[in-house]
Amino acid sequence: MRFVKIPAERVAVLIGKNGEVKKKIEEQGVKLDIDSKSGDVSIKGDDAVTELDAQNVVKAIGRGFSPQHAMLLFRDDHYFELLDMRDYVGKKAKNVHRIAGRIIGKGGKTRAIIESMTGVRISVYGTTVGVIGKVEGMDAAIKAIEMLLNGSNHSTVYRFLEKEKERMKLAEFGIR
Repeated sequence: MRFVKIPAERVAVLIGKNGEVKKKIEEQGVKLDIDSKSGDVSIKGDDAVTELDAQNVVKAIGRGFSPQHAMLLFRDDHYFELLDMRDYVGKKAKNVHRIAGRIIGKGGKTRAIIESMTGVRISVYGTTVGVIGKVEGMDAAIKAIEMLLNGSNHSTVYRFLEKEKERMKLAEFGIR
């Protein structure tokens, strides 16, 4: 059995309209017990791997991902990574808000560029940045986000992403 705590405002998303999201998660071989007041979720599954996948799905929904994107984590080739912006800029809300704005970019431009160049999904929620994707794109996306968190210029990050996209394309064809 595993336990996850999600923000109370995300419980409705986890349950879904008429319980549809909860049912889809439970179809994978787990039982969810959700306390809608506190946001506590217990996950009981047939095996440890399914429990871990369900835990990551619940955690991803709790960190701002849509249920469709979070459900990708039930696939063997998709992973979930969570970065805490406070580790980079401290606990001041003003600094966290500023750095979140750097990652999202004007009108969501920076986040969209990182997503399209690496094939991942990114969610900036509260003090965290969540990334869901295949391992090839995850490394590049996390590196790009960390570059932004550490104060790199957007142009530097975009150049890095261009090189990584080219490298991933060549690796896809077996050329190193």
